[in-house]
Amino acid sequence: MASTRLFSLLSVFTLSLLLTTTDASSRSLLPSHETTVLDVVSSLQQTQHILSLDPTLSSLTTTTTTIPGSDPVFLNSSSPLSLELHSRDTLVASQHKDYKSLVLSRLERDSSRVAGITTKIRFACLYQVSYGDGSFTVGDYATDTVTFGTNGKVNDVALGCGHDNEGLFTGAAGLLGLGGGALSMTNQIKATSFSYCLVDRDSGKSSSLDFNSVQAGTGDATAPLLRNSKIDTFYYVGLSGFSVGGQQVSIPSSVFAVDASGAGGVILDCGTAVTRLQTQAYNSLRDAFVKLTANLKKGTSSISLFDTCYDFSSLSTVKVPTVAFHFTGGKSIDLPAKNYLIPVDDAGTFCFAFAPTSSSLSIIGNVQQQGTRITYDLANNLIGLSANQC
Repeated sequence: MASTRLFSLLSVFTLSLLLTTTDASSRSLLPSHETTVLDVVSSLQQTQHILSLDPTLSSLTTTTTTIPGSDPVFLNSSSPLSLELHSRDTLVASQHKDYKSLVLSRLERDSSRVAGITTKIRFACLYQVSYGDGSFTVGDYATDTVTFGTNGKVNDVALGCGHDNEGLFTGAAGLLGLGGGALSMTNQIKATSFSYCLVDRDSGKSSSLDFNSVQAGTGDATAPLLRNSKIDTFYYVGLSGFSVGGQQVSIPSSVFAVDASGAGGVILDCGTAVTRLQTQAYNSLRDAFVKLTANLKKGTSSISLFDTCYDFSSLSTVKVPTVAFHFTGGKSIDLPAKNYLIPVDDAGTFCFAFAPTSSSLSIIGNVQQQGTRITYDLANNLIGLSANQC
């Protein structure tokens, strides 16, 4: 039996995107940059760094900042609050013999999470004490006061105190639910907004989570924040399409539509690493990328989830086609090359970080989110994305 730990009653923070139903032929996308540069040397240096990181050293030391004039009781207030977030890989990476072993472990964990999320969507009306990656916790329901360092406290928070915690909880003291449900932390503290920014997964630095401090309208891209009436946990946002190398990718809007039962759509999920797209959409995106990278040396034909890999072992940098997301209202955001071409070993093999799924649900994972501050303006029903804001 695992040790007793403290858990929020909602599952791991999961966010969602809903594509618009505009036909591909009628979309008007803003111009996107045609290429971007992938820093091969820097990426490979990080593979060595994450394996040698000692989690007992000061890299995981948390510092607390007191906000002058803030209400000492955070309950039902709009006071800002900032938290540091650390990747669980900073605690377990050194247990792997090499970087490829770590990657394969990550991908196996990722597949378990996707299977769990798909099951949760399919049986949304049933209660289950489990999480998207297949982990579960069983224990006592209680309410307690939660204190955030010297930033303030929240009284009477609904919590689950787990006595049997099974699965992928390594290095975690608990889980914080930030979804749209009634028992999520955001609803219990009546937050008007929250945002997070995830650092590179191979970095020893901390990510950040802020409440009530950032407005979505200041981002590089904004879109309306929508909801699925069948599933209150997820946040949906209008997305009009993708482009590769500045050229629109032709994908029928029906591929990503949410049907009357609440199935389908696209989830933006912090816990899933590799983006999963329905097979038709994935094939279109991959083929568009492969077409524009015919000059690059192909690597291993397939590695675990990945079917498109390259050999960059002899390069220090490489120019690659830009992948961009386009949102309802005409805004778009270009992804850095390292957010869709990731190393799978320390020898120079990089793979296109997308994978197909036969499920009606697509998931945009945290590899694509790295380095972008994503803001949820709950008061104004807006979502914002700001590049390089970690």
